Amino acid sequence: MTPTDNPPRAVWTRRAVDVVTRIELGLAAAAITLIFVLVLVQAAQRYLPLEGWSWTGELARFCLVWVTFTAAGVLVTMDAHISLQLVDAIKNPIVTRAVRSFACLVVAVIGFGFAEEAWELVSTQGMLKSPAMQMPMSWLYVLPLLGFVSTTVRAGVAAVLFAVRGVPTGEQKVVVAE
Repeated sequence: MTPTDNPPRAVWTRRAVDVVTRIELGLAAAAITLIFVLVLVQAAQRYLPLEGWSWTGELARFCLVWVTFTAAGVLVTMDAHISLQLVDAIKNPIVTRAVRSFACLVVAVIGFGFAEEAWELVSTQGMLKSPAMQMPMSWLYVLPLLGFVSTTVRAGVAAVLFAVRGVPTGEQKVVVAE
């Protein structure tokens, strides 16, 4: 093994992150596709002599929630979440490293708080049902829970990597996968 080879742990970690990222993106893509199909069905229902399905609008709204929170962790990993580019323009790498690490820690703490709340909703809202589909409302919160857990873990790892390795530039933009 040469010094330039990745250690086995790094390869395994990268693969695991890639698999989780693909799953999250797949869930988000499925939700976006479902939104598109459901909106088309709603539009078609207006011009057809059939009775409309009220559940299509409800499911489309649920899909919007799912796509929003499922992809949040991926955005942290790809360093594509909301950030202040003004901080990246600071010439002092120590200040940039400290600010970006702190920002990721804040994202991790907030993600943890949201994950706790999502867990509370998953565990307590099972007796409530959605009006049109009669879906247990606890099901609505499962994907946001997974997204918040992912966001928390990925932001925590990014904070550590920023603190240890510095802020990536250019081609190094994928933070957690390294």
